[in-house]
Amino acid sequence: MFDLSWLDLVILVLASFRLTHLLVFDEITTFLRDPFLSVTYEVDSAGQVVRNTHFKGSGLRQWIGKLLSCHWCVGIWCGVVIVGLFLYVPAAYPVLLILAIAGAAAVIETKMYSG
Repeated sequence: MFDLSWLDLVILVLASFRLTHLLVFDEITTFLRDPFLSVTYEVDSAGQVVRNTHFKGSGLRQWIGKLLSCHWCVGIWCGVVIVGLFLYVPAAYPVLLILAIAGAAAVIETKMYSG
């Protein structure tokens, strides 16, 4: 099959996490989501910020909007892309490493500000 070290696995997991977050949540990729969905935020009675997603259109357009709003769904496809790049495009390894470093930084930053 193929030889996967623990370090490679960690890099793939973090790269997949970061790419998923980039596609589903980050401001920089709103242009990808805008044709399919809109997101608004409001504060509920408990003071928590609630994310409201409104899907545009119907059929395929709505389905893509639902896909792009679900980090679980996008995460599967990001995992497929990341593993495919790792296995079949060795030149993409630096990109995977950058995504992994950004993913690790996001986890650390989240931990620092949440607790």
